[in-house]
Amino acid sequence: MFSSEVIQMLITGVGETLYMTLVSTLLGYIIGLPLGVLLAVSDREGIRPNGILYKALDFISNIIRSIPFLILLILVIPFTRMLVGKSYGSTATIVPLVIAAAPFIARMVEASINEVDKGVIEAAKSMGASNWIIITKVLLVEARTSLISGATIATGTILGYSAMAGSVGGGGLGAIAIRYGYNRYETDIMLVTVILLIVLVQVFQTVGMKTSTRLDRRK
Repeated sequence: MFSSEVIQMLITGVGETLYMTLVSTLLGYIIGLPLGVLLAVSDREGIRPNGILYKALDFISNIIRSIPFLILLILVIPFTRMLVGKSYGSTATIVPLVIAAAPFIARMVEASINEVDKGVIEAAKSMGASNWIIITKVLLVEARTSLISGATIATGTILGYSAMAGSVGGGGLGAIAIRYGYNRYETDIMLVTVILLIVLVQVFQTVGMKTSTRLDRRK
């Protein structure tokens, strides 16, 4: 049986993992949602095509998404230290998590908006709706089911990234798995951390899918 110290460590690890995941997802959407909207709107088939803007955002997004997370984590250490004063721990890990998540989220938002029926957009235009009204009242509303499904995927992905960060000084369950399961060969603790990570992913998945289904107007 695990000692009280180990149990407390695991509870703390779950808390740190949730903290990193949820805060990073929120900040990632604060950046990624408008970026994704701009990508969709400025595309050649968008409501306001702008080739220069689209190519610039597309290039930046692709470059960041092409960098493996562990490498990105190391690359942004100076920037992380400048923002939070240190390059290790749960709060510091949020910085590279947001940088990695934002373009990923933007691409999912872009894909969700591009799924909106063009007829609905044309109907809004024919009634004299401005681009801002079309974006806020038509595109985002019609795409909300897909957006929530995308948020569920993004949260699970960020959770996985947070676990990877444990190998280079990040906190949470990933750090526990590395410290005890890998460095000390304590496979029982490693197994428990893996189970806890799976449970967290399943919880996020279940909540996200149920919310998406409830808001789906097609059902």
